Amino acid sequence: MKLRPLIAVSTFFAALAMPMAASALDVNITADQPSVDIMHGDQKVTLMRNQDQKNTINPDFAKTSRKCPPFCVQPGELAPGVETIGELEIIHYLKKMSDGDKSILVVDSRTPDWVAKGTIPGSVNIPWDKLNIGHSDPITVQEILEKQFGVRNQDGFNMFDNAKTVVMFCNGPWCGQSPTNIRGLLKIGYPAHKIKWYRGGMQDWEVLGLTTVKPAK
Repeated sequence: MKLRPLIAVSTFFAALAMPMAASALDVNITADQPSVDIMHGDQKVTLMRNQDQKNTINPDFAKTSRKCPPFCVQPGELAPGVETIGELEIIHYLKKMSDGDKSILVVDSRTPDWVAKGTIPGSVNIPWDKLNIGHSDPITVQEILEKQFGVRNQDGFNMFDNAKTVVMFCNGPWCGQSPTNIRGLLKIGYPAHKIKWYRGGMQDWEVLGLTTVKPAK
């Protein structure tokens, strides 16, 4: 599956602007939602499904056999209070972020080599091995918590009253990267209700032919 360009062709944007926009696509996201505009860094991306109905899955996600451990099937419920979400929910969060809601952060937990192959528009890459609480450099972890997750440090204690809702994903139901980070966050007191987990990750995203982009600079 080829990566979607950051900006679609002008004729496509013109079609979206017309009242008949819903009929412009043969493959919609939902029956009444053909596409959605998402900000990825400082670029606008039209998030949609692949319109080539003969398209097949990206070979990177076609393998069905990986050694376990570490590539073991993840549970449907990762931890009490942590909501497992699907594609429509993550698109909802991405749209809210694009509309200016700074209380949400969608996080691609994969390593940069994987992210370079394509990621979800609007997501921010925070490699799991930098946020592996208890194993990664504590200073790096604390910087991520404070500068990106909105955690306050008061007298050496982490305060989560203004912490962001973090929506985390990695390579799919066999990937333990975002689950490792989520469990670590819970151990230090990050509120479970402020953590959302897209279990399907890039595997399911690619299966549905949804737009992928290069990492934002």
